[in-house]
Parts: sequence; C-alpha cells; structure tokens
Amino acid sequence: MKIFCIGRNYADHAKEMNSPVPSQPMIFMKPPTALLKNNDDFYYPEFTKNLHYEVELVLKIAKNGKMIAGKFADSYIDSIGLGIDFTARDIQSKCKEKGHPWEIAKSFDNSAVISQFVALEDIADEDGNIGFSLTQNGKEVQNGNTRDLIFDFSKLIVHISKYFSLQKGDLIYTGTPAGVGPVAIGDELKGYIGEEEMFTCKIM
Repeated sequence: MKIFCIGRNYADHAKEMNSPVPSQPMIFMKPPTALLKNNDDFYYPEFTKNLHYEVELVLKIAKNGKMIAGKFADSYIDSIGLGIDFTARDIQSKCKEKGHPWEIAKSFDNSAVISQFVALEDIADEDGNIGFSLTQNGKEVQNGNTRDLIFDFSKLIVHISKYFSLQKGDLIYTGTPAGVGPVAIGDELKGYIGEEEMFTCKIM
C-alpha cells in the first residue's frame, strides 16, 4: 500500500503558508508506518517543538491502474475517509532553508491519522461537493469543502497515475484547507465530514 499526499491544494492554505498556488499537483509520500488508525492516541514526537495539524479528505483506491484517463478516474475511487497530515513545522522549515527533502517532517511514524471509510455517494451533496472540518478541544479550527479544491479528485488520480502505478488500497490525502496550527500535549482533535464525526485523536 502506498500513501500519496498532495500539498497546497486549497488556495487559502497556500496563502497562509506564504507559498504560490501550484500549477500542477504537488506530490509527496508517506510510508505505511505513518498511519494512525482506530482513534489511537498520538504521542508528541521528541524531535519537534512545533507540531501542526492539517485535516484532509482521503481517497481509497478501488483497483489497479496506470496512466488513467480523466473520463475513467472516478471509477478508481473506492471510498473516502478523513485524516490528519501531522507536520513538524520547525523541522520542515529547516529542511526547506537548506534545500533538503522534508520527509522527516511529514512522514514519521503515526503522522497520518486515518478514519473509517464511507461511500462517496453517501456524503456528497447534490452538487457532488463534500464539506469537512476539524475541532481542537471543541473549537472549530479548520473547515473545508471540495468545491474549493485547486485540483479535484479526478485530476489528482490522472496526475499521480502518470508517475506511479495506483494499486487497490492505496490512499491519497487530497490537501488541507486554511487554518492549520499547532497542537500541544493534552489536546483532543476531532474530524468531521459534514456533521458526522469521523475520528478522535488525543495528543499524549
């Protein structure tokens, strides 16, 4: 199983990070050991002092494919979940300053919270859009909607499959909206698709 992640896929998030809006999807990857499932607690890593949450819708791939055409892309979506891309922002900044890869800031163990998965048609509105949000200690800190994606699900699948073979069970973290911020030990994060709670993550 592969975990693909997309950076800066919401314009407001690119703006808050003082980064340009990308002209094509920005892809990075996490290993399977990054997954944090079943509402398990997250233990704050000792190597960072500035850990940030980034809530994201997550696609599960339904079947194997390579060089997928746009008209077929939707058929490769098995179901959708919600996750967090935890980011060691201080480590990421240091890596960027040196021009180094920054996987150590994004792809460490348990850095990819993942919820259960549900059928796409069960959560999309009549226009096919999906709203989602994240609360921190009961206060909403992020709120996003797929209508604001720079690159929609189909475009992501088309683009990723140009470079990587997609396989059944692969995951795509589709990008985070504005509102990312730091977490502290003792925090409780809850993720929602619409009004449905998808996960709880306690920071230990």
